[in-house]
Amino acid sequence: MATSPITDQPVLKLLNVESAYGPIKAILGVSLQVRRGEIATVLCSNVAGKSTILKTISGIIDPRKGSIEFKGEDITARDPAFIVQQGLSHVPEGREVFPLLSVRDNLLMGAYTRKDKDGIAADLQAVYRYFPILEERSAQDAGLLSGGQQQMLAISRAIMAAPDLILLDEPSLGLSPKLTKEIFEIVVRINRERGTTILLVEQNANMALNASDYGYVLENGRIVMEDTCARLREKEDIKEFYLGMKEAGVRGERRWKKKKTWR
Repeated sequence: MATSPITDQPVLKLLNVESAYGPIKAILGVSLQVRRGEIATVLCSNVAGKSTILKTISGIIDPRKGSIEFKGEDITARDPAFIVQQGLSHVPEGREVFPLLSVRDNLLMGAYTRKDKDGIAADLQAVYRYFPILEERSAQDAGLLSGGQQQMLAISRAIMAAPDLILLDEPSLGLSPKLTKEIFEIVVRINRERGTTILLVEQNANMALNASDYGYVLENGRIVMEDTCARLREKEDIKEFYLGMKEAGVRGERRWKKKKTWR
């Protein structure tokens, strides 16, 4: 299947979104957009509110302030089931498969909002092509899969909903470098071959920047930098603090320690 080109039309827009857990504010005035057909990434540390952004978009958490638009429609604080029906799938951190259901039944659960039997069957074969191990283990309980195989299953379950946008939370978490590389290669294929828009949050900056088209840097709950991923990779601060390239110099370190604005 040929990929759809990236367009200037945003499929997702966040404007000044704030979310909190009780008195603890997790994200503060976050604004970002994801264009149709692209992979966008949010780089951040583990406590910087990355999962909160995705949970707020998908309706799991209601924002305190701000607005969220998906395909031009306001979905701010809408019910998660409604948001899924609009074409948004969320792959949470930690996979969250149904452990006592078979692999195949997990995949079919992803398609529960669909009525097109032929399309469901075609997508089932598509995910088996992406991840052949899932077809081999299709009758096995999902809870018996390895961590990497469960991640494959979680991504494939999202594909089965035939979404316009996939929210992907830390796909590399707990995986070996080899398996992480394999997962990211498939994520890129899903985007390029199916034209599925993807918003990715990830600590593995090198993988995320290589796979994505546009990036945002989130620190202390705020977006502090954004640019194309090609340009972000060349920025001194990104090299120093996310890619581990010490030759980036000491000026970036001083900016980091003093918490000044990133350039």
